[in-house]
Amino acid sequence: MTVFHAPPAPLDGDILTVPAASASMLTRMARRRSTRAIDMSGPGPSREQLETLLRIGARVPDHGKLFPWRFIVFDGEARTRFGAILEDCVRDDTPDAPPERLALERGRFERAPVVIGVISKVTKPHKIPEWEQILSAGAVCQNLLLAADAMGFGAQWLTEWYAYDARVTARLGLGADERVAGFVYVGTQAVAAVERPRKAPEVSRWTG
Repeated sequence: MTVFHAPPAPLDGDILTVPAASASMLTRMARRRSTRAIDMSGPGPSREQLETLLRIGARVPDHGKLFPWRFIVFDGEARTRFGAILEDCVRDDTPDAPPERLALERGRFERAPVVIGVISKVTKPHKIPEWEQILSAGAVCQNLLLAADAMGFGAQWLTEWYAYDARVTARLGLGADERVAGFVYVGTQAVAAVERPRKAPEVSRWTG
C-alpha cells in the first residue's frame, strides 16, 4: 500500500519562484481525461488526501481575495441521504416515474466514494465583477480534477438537473447569492477512460 505524503503548503509571506519545467506534469495535463462517475469504485481519498485535495483545489486566481466559493463534502451515508432527496423531488414531479428512474436518482451520489460540491459564493455589491468571482469557482473545479489526477484518482465535474433545482439547493443551505458551480466526483477508476474527439482551439492574433 502506497503511503500518502501531503505536499507542504507555503506559509504566508513565502517567496514562490516558478519551479523548473516539469515534463511529467505537462504530460499528465496533456492526457487528462475525466473518468465517468459510473466508472468509479472505491477506495476514495483518505481524510488526509481529501484535505489536501481541497487545499490544492482552493489555490486559484481570486481577484480581491474574496474566496468566492465554498465546499460541501458528501461521503459515507450522506451520499445516500442526499439521494433520497433527489428521489423525492422526482416523485413529486413525476408520480408515475419508473422504478429505474427512481433508483438512478437514489444512487446518484453513490457512484463515487466522495463527491465535492463547489459552491459559487458571490459578494455583491463589490468592485470585483460578479463574472470574475464566478470564474474563480470554475477554476476551483478544474484544480480539483487536476489534483485528483495527480493523486491517482479518477474525477468528473458534473452539474446535472439537481444543481439548478431550487428545492435541492435549499436543502443544501445555499444563500441568495450562491449557486452550484459543480459536483466533483472522486474515486478509483474502475473502467479506463477513452479519449474523445477534440477540436483544435480557435485562435486568432490581434494585430490592431
